Amino acid sequence: MTDQTLAQASDIAVWATMVVLTLAMLAFAGHLAVTGTRARDRSAAAPAQAGSMTSAGSADEAGSGSVAVLAPETPEPSAPNRRWGVIGLQLTWLATFGLIAGVALRGLSVGRAPLGNMYEFAIVAVMFTLIVYSAWSLRQDRLWLGLFITLPATLILAAAKLSWYTEASQLMPSLNSIWLVIHVTVATLSVALFTIGCALALLYLAKDRAETKGEVPHWLAALPSAPSLERITYGLHIVAFPLWTFTLIAGAIWAEQAWGRYWGWDPKEVWTFVIWVVYAAYLHARATSGWTARKATWLAVAGFGCIIINYAVVNIFFVGWHSYSGV
Repeated sequence: MTDQTLAQASDIAVWATMVVLTLAMLAFAGHLAVTGTRARDRSAAAPAQAGSMTSAGSADEAGSGSVAVLAPETPEPSAPNRRWGVIGLQLTWLATFGLIAGVALRGLSVGRAPLGNMYEFAIVAVMFTLIVYSAWSLRQDRLWLGLFITLPATLILAAAKLSWYTEASQLMPSLNSIWLVIHVTVATLSVALFTIGCALALLYLAKDRAETKGEVPHWLAALPSAPSLERITYGLHIVAFPLWTFTLIAGAIWAEQAWGRYWGWDPKEVWTFVIWVVYAAYLHARATSGWTARKATWLAVAGFGCIIINYAVVNIFFVGWHSYSGV
């Protein structure tokens, strides 16, 4: 039996989360604007300081009869203000707790794990995305990444509420299995990591292109160097890929228990395997000397594109054993 009061409270919590995430997004945008401008100022000040030192050295070599003309000292720009970034992170934590509450209330309203349809999958995946980013930011400075996490998180929640929303209800008996919880929980965590990984991959590609052209916009100047972004991207995918592998295996085990076969070429199964192949190709290309890091990173972006197709297209427009998870 569904508790409509708890279900409505869950909906309110998700809407409130979207509002707080929007505010966090604006704060992180302000942080990038401030730190990017300061980074550009420091880069511009460096040649001026070098020219001042060169003038002084030339005067020393000229002898005692020469008068040294020193270039005016350029004041060193102050350290970037982190206030907006810290505010954005605090709001992100608030949104994270709000979404955790929304997911918990959704589960309590139906007396099961909230993993039974597209809407529930989306809000749980966003919850894991926010948890991973927020916890990561406690260990390392990741304020520069906040905008690119809160933006997709807000868009996914908006799509979930406006396009994929399903009233809280019970699952069909064949789906009441512990393997549903295991399979879908690991899948949502994997998607969360791949979402962050895709954001990092796109930032790396943008920063690498800008550095190659020698024209780095203010907002990109606030980010780490392109090689650093690429290493972070690769490291995150190394963690996410085994989880997706487990998702594939756990799904096969659950399919055997629910439908009596491990593999049936269901559209959802096929695309889950396609995603696995694309990300395996990325990790292989990244470790192969014949591939540049830039070309390999495009495979990671393609992998996330396959995730979007699997979720937003296959679930809705393809009929199969997984049709229950559609809208």
